[in-house]
Amino acid sequence: MIGGPAGYEIAGVPGSTGGPAGAEVTVAHAPRRAESTPWRLLVRKPTFVAGAVILLFWIACALFGSVIAPHSPFAQQLLATNAAPSRAHLFGTDQLGRDMLSRVIVGARGILFIAPLATLLGTALGTALGLAMGYLGGVIDLLVSRVVEAVLALPFLIVAFLFIVALGPSTTTLIIVIGFVFTPLIARTVRSAVLVESQLDYLSSARLLGEKSAHIMFVEILPNVVPAILVEFTVRLGYAIFAVATLSFLGFGIQPPTPDWGADIAANYGVLPAGDWWETIFPALAIASLVIGVNLVTDAIEQVLAS
Repeated sequence: MIGGPAGYEIAGVPGSTGGPAGAEVTVAHAPRRAESTPWRLLVRKPTFVAGAVILLFWIACALFGSVIAPHSPFAQQLLATNAAPSRAHLFGTDQLGRDMLSRVIVGARGILFIAPLATLLGTALGTALGLAMGYLGGVIDLLVSRVVEAVLALPFLIVAFLFIVALGPSTTTLIIVIGFVFTPLIARTVRSAVLVESQLDYLSSARLLGEKSAHIMFVEILPNVVPAILVEFTVRLGYAIFAVATLSFLGFGIQPPTPDWGADIAANYGVLPAGDWWETIFPALAIASLVIGVNLVTDAIEQVLAS
């Protein structure tokens, strides 16, 4: 076909540039390239792919660790204590002869259960507080801001010890204390995002329509601050992993003999001077790799949202 502009075909009289008057003209639009969605932008980023692979590996270990592990993480081999890495035990054994590879694999379960739930709790509470502070303002913002600043002034370990003494060491206590500590941090971020949104015209329109404050906060404002909340969640997830490992190391987290990376480091770091490095290095590397995976995913999400 000839005579049509670039990207179009004109069907009429062959060899003509437009056909005779009254002739049927068919215009076919050239196909457009699909616009890139945030998900497509994410999967194109090597940092996201690398972080997602690391996270999926540890999630698989957490879900199917008992099947994947070559040995029982509880089985003691008293004739093979502190054995160096070998073909029989790729990560060696600990002071009780337990296979370190199996304990590292199964140990992912506890930290990947507690850290996301604690972060989710802190994100939910922080989002609700941040919405109220940013939208309602006035006395509510002033009072809640003072409480937030007071909580932020307390060291994390002091707050954790207070909760553990009051509630006792347990998985539930860890989730509550980490979620409580994260709440004011996330509330402050959400408040800043809400203050930006409060200057926009759509909120004035909602007020003129007589919408209630709860409707405006959770239906009108919340969807527009989700990107900031998502980034804050992924950032805090990395900190939550460190927090769980730290409390377990100090003896306030998951209790022995349950496999746990922080508890295993605490139980075996005393043999480092004797040269038995594998008993602490492999759980430490597991913690580091999980945090690195979370940070890689977080960086990729931030870059996509910024673009």
